Amino acid sequence: MAKDKKEDKKLEAKETDNNKVTKNSYSAEDIYVLEGLEPVRKRPGMYIGSTGVDGLHHLIWEVVDNSIDEAMAGFAKNVTVELLPGNKVSVTDDGRGIPVETHKQTKKSALETVMTTLHAGGKFGGESYKVSGGLHGVGVSVVNALSEWLKAEVCREGALYSQEYERGEPKGKVKKVGVCKQTGTKVTFSPDPKIFLTLEFNPKKIAEHLRQQTYLTKGVRVNFLDRREKVPQLHGFYFDGGLKSFVNHLIRNEKSLQEEIFYVSKDQEGMNVEVAFTFIDDMEVKELSFANNIYTPDGGMHLTGFRSALTRSLNAHARGESYLKEKDENLTSDDVREGLVVVVSVKLREPQFEGQTKARLGNPEARTAVEAVVNESLKEFLEKRPAEARRIIEKVLLAAKARKAAKAARDTVLRKGVLDGLTLPGKLSDCSSRKPEESELFLVEGDSAGGSAKSGRDRRTQAILPLKGKILNVEKTRLDKMLSNQEIRSLVMAIGTAIAEEFDISKIRYHKVIIMTDADVDGAHIRTLLLTLFYRYFKEVVSSGYLYIAQPPLYRVQSGKEVRYAYSDQEKEKIVAEIQKNKAMKSTKKETKDDKEEDGQATGEASLEVQGGGVKGVGIQRYKGLGEMNPEQLWETTMNPENRTLRQVEIDDAEEADRLFDILMGDEVQPRRKFIELHALSVKNLDV
Repeated sequence: MAKDKKEDKKLEAKETDNNKVTKNSYSAEDIYVLEGLEPVRKRPGMYIGSTGVDGLHHLIWEVVDNSIDEAMAGFAKNVTVELLPGNKVSVTDDGRGIPVETHKQTKKSALETVMTTLHAGGKFGGESYKVSGGLHGVGVSVVNALSEWLKAEVCREGALYSQEYERGEPKGKVKKVGVCKQTGTKVTFSPDPKIFLTLEFNPKKIAEHLRQQTYLTKGVRVNFLDRREKVPQLHGFYFDGGLKSFVNHLIRNEKSLQEEIFYVSKDQEGMNVEVAFTFIDDMEVKELSFANNIYTPDGGMHLTGFRSALTRSLNAHARGESYLKEKDENLTSDDVREGLVVVVSVKLREPQFEGQTKARLGNPEARTAVEAVVNESLKEFLEKRPAEARRIIEKVLLAAKARKAAKAARDTVLRKGVLDGLTLPGKLSDCSSRKPEESELFLVEGDSAGGSAKSGRDRRTQAILPLKGKILNVEKTRLDKMLSNQEIRSLVMAIGTAIAEEFDISKIRYHKVIIMTDADVDGAHIRTLLLTLFYRYFKEVVSSGYLYIAQPPLYRVQSGKEVRYAYSDQEKEKIVAEIQKNKAMKSTKKETKDDKEEDGQATGEASLEVQGGGVKGVGIQRYKGLGEMNPEQLWETTMNPENRTLRQVEIDDAEEADRLFDILMGDEVQPRRKFIELHALSVKNLDV
């Protein structure tokens, strides 16, 4: 931290006197103590992850967590979240209400203590909360610190109490402002524009989070109202089925192999274990895990316990029913999880999360408890439902067979090629640079466009891999069949990371992999097939920011010697209008200076410029494919780093992306048809 002016002058004086003290000195004077909520405002990212969109919504999650904690403790049945005009949010519950009496330690109201003190709350001891989420007690105080304005209202013991704050500072004491028959807490806040990069809340993001929390807390009703428009939008969530309902939601567009979803909820070793799963006719695995309603994207001990129990139980059943012979090797964890959709939730008193963002649960006892509960319940489930058990075992045996075939295919395709550094695909025109950070690989549609790209590229940093036709749809194909496809094989070898179990992002040969297809329906289809391939088998390439989509122009607009390119219909119209305006201005000037004969000659020249359609004096060419551009044009418009437009591929919502790939590229026709009918009127850039 920077020192104030007095400290700087003292330091300079000492340096002048004896030259023994430097500006790098480190003493007690350099230690700063931030009191109250000041640390949160100084380093908000430490508490909410970021000051962008995710951090903004995290404020809502933290307040909602307190209400859900009341529900998990059995004291709240209803939670309401409202988006209000002026970037305000309110969260209301019918729980017990935050205590308002004087706190012995702080000598302030308990409400003010909770709202203004880090690590103050009812979750650190006693019996107020047996389990809880939130930020270890710092949640609501962090929201207060990062809000421009916050108001807390509490109904408790027949009275309504209220207190307001500005940037974490109380604007007065807690006051009794009325009476109320019910109990509960309402927190209304407005995020601080000095802290956040955006104040735009996403209703869809909020609704999905609240839906998820309602699944995890069966019996609680959560309402979400967007009151920012004249007609409020209402979403209501209530699920008696808990995780069973959650799994049904996750597989709503899939074909399940089970008539009944496996479900168990049981207390074990002082914690509640709740698990629901089913197998679907697919190859992907969808695993969601939670600890005290907090999503743990990296899993942890609870998910490890489930995987162990599933593998052991299915192996035991397969051997007991003679699906596996004595000489057969056991099914692996990957075998038994193919096509699995599972939600694992544990509620425990003292969760130990790894990392500030709570991405992984570290409690060893969670593994033991989940493993014991699932082992016992799954054995009974398989014995009672022999037909479903048979379908599950047949699927995992097929997965085991495919795993062995895929391993053989990988060995054949990869080890003889890029893994041993012996060969690269013959159709690859590689760049001379061997530095991945400056190297680019263009995946080009067709040999014609590939030829133009090869001729027009920067040979030092740009590599070209032409792809013939439409690659295989990997959403419907196992790895062994996929690797028999020549185009995919060439792509895998060119990228250099290998694939599946052998994938290694550190071996990637290019830090920009650019999909460059025609701006038509076929080009869009090829682009979608490539995106599906990368999402399913090279997801780390996408998450590392290495995948891009090139934006070739749709039109070439020429007027005389002036040539400009348009990347949309709107841009084309704008360019034409500008050219015509400039022509009109020039024509007016000439009329004032030149005679009529010169003016007529100029008009005649302009009419000669109409080529390939267009308007008077302007030639417009519509590019139907990359192959229509000569090498110079392709370089100038689409490949030159100084002029080109690239769109970086990002995964904002992995679960939604996964669902859309399943719908658009999967086997089931009905969900795809429904999606197309629903979004038909929203289509843009459709080539007709």
